[in-house]
Amino acid sequence: MKKKKTAKQIAAIVCIVLLVALYLITLLSAIFAFPGWQRLFSGCLICTVAVPILLWIFIWLYGQFEQKHTIASFDIGQTDADRTQNADEANAAQN
Repeated sequence: MKKKKTAKQIAAIVCIVLLVALYLITLLSAIFAFPGWQRLFSGCLICTVAVPILLWIFIWLYGQFEQKHTIASFDIGQTDADRTQNADEANAAQN
């Protein structure tokens, strides 16, 4: 049975396709001189940096809204179980 794709998977696939297209357009605009190639080249380079950052923000926001540990979480190396244990310990210390 085919598994349904999640929003994170769809966003990752879209970003991969977008980055590959940007790399290809950047390469072609660097090789072939045509009117306006400088603006296209600059725009592609800017988007090459901006797209992964936007994907990271999307994944981070998803983790925040769903209360899940994601690859974009600031607590690198901790799992959901570690976060739950730390929260339980903090609650016990307050009581």
